Amino acid sequence: MAIAGEIDLYTAPRLQSEFTRLLQDGPSRVVIDMSQVDFCDSTGMNVLLSALKRVRERGGQLEVAAPRPAVRKILQVTGLDSVFTVHEEVPEELLISEGS
Repeated sequence: MAIAGEIDLYTAPRLQSEFTRLLQDGPSRVVIDMSQVDFCDSTGMNVLLSALKRVRERGGQLEVAAPRPAVRKILQVTGLDSVFTVHEEVPEELLISEGS
């Protein structure tokens, strides 16, 4: 799942709806590409934590990939970098090659 822009009080409800839709299928692994997220406030982090909880209840995992420096700093300051699996880049096995 790729997210772009800002995740804040105004956009978090839409993100929450997208997670609800995505998690209906019960995926065991969700990787969130945050390479295009410029800003994420506490409301956005709460949406991510809620999604993490729902995925873990099903025995799955939720991972954060390629957070920009501002988002990475929020993850570090809040200690959430130890709650989420954080990848420097989107895992290669999830990238779609142009030849496919």
